[in-house]
Amino acid sequence: MEYQLFDTHSHLQFAAYRADRDEVIERTQAAGVGVIVVGSQSTTSQAAVDLAKTHEGIWAAVGLHPNHLHAQEFVDENELSNPETEHVKTRSEVFDHDFYVALAKEEKVVAIGEFGLDYYRLPEGIDPEQVRDDQKKNVLAHFALANEVEKPVIIHCRDAHKDQYEMLRQEIEAGGLKRRGVIHCFTGTLEEAKQYLGLGFLISFTGILTFSKTLQEVAKNLPIESLMIETDAPYLAPGPYRGQRNEPLYVKEILKTLAQIQSLTYEEAQKITTENAKRFFEI
Repeated sequence: MEYQLFDTHSHLQFAAYRADRDEVIERTQAAGVGVIVVGSQSTTSQAAVDLAKTHEGIWAAVGLHPNHLHAQEFVDENELSNPETEHVKTRSEVFDHDFYVALAKEEKVVAIGEFGLDYYRLPEGIDPEQVRDDQKKNVLAHFALANEVEKPVIIHCRDAHKDQYEMLRQEIEAGGLKRRGVIHCFTGTLEEAKQYLGLGFLISFTGILTFSKTLQEVAKNLPIESLMIETDAPYLAPGPYRGQRNEPLYVKEILKTLAQIQSLTYEEAQKITTENAKRFFEI
């Protein structure tokens, strides 16, 4: 099957699609959109692999998100469709190498992640330094896993780019992460983006790009050969669908914006970003 586009980061296995997951996947496949379904803890990583194994055009990534290292409950007004009635609830999980390495060796698993550093919202009742230390240990465990299975990494980073960059730099200088990785849902500065590119990493943009002038200015000044696009569905729906549940098909809206700010035709941006994804994930 020829893919017209790639949504390089989505969560089709999440409960948000429980009622109509098959219909969403059918729409995605009909439009020729390939999808990377990304795990955030053991259960959703397993579900991502199961979904990929049973559907054409879907691949998986497995990992433990920093928000799942400690139990917490919160409303994220930037991600949920109805923050007045919806909230995020996480449970505590310790990285289990044997579990994740078994998943990572599955044929349709193309990356390790998402994992990384998130200092934006630290759980209450726990020493913040302890939380940051736990996150860093989790990052190192994923580095080791990625090195073992020789797959690229998908990095989640929020309000922690200085520490995240330094950890990546040290790992690469020590000979690790030979397949490098991508900074997913990038919302940092141009300087931060260029630092990651200097390590050989890619940058990926979500629907935030469609309505953030600041982020558009960052994307305008980056080489499109180092960029990918993603929905992070069911979160972060792009401009025309803002406030609704996101889905992989809407990655087209992100591409439209990226093409416009890069002064490219839609077709030119489509070809380059699709090739970037296929090369990065070795699809």
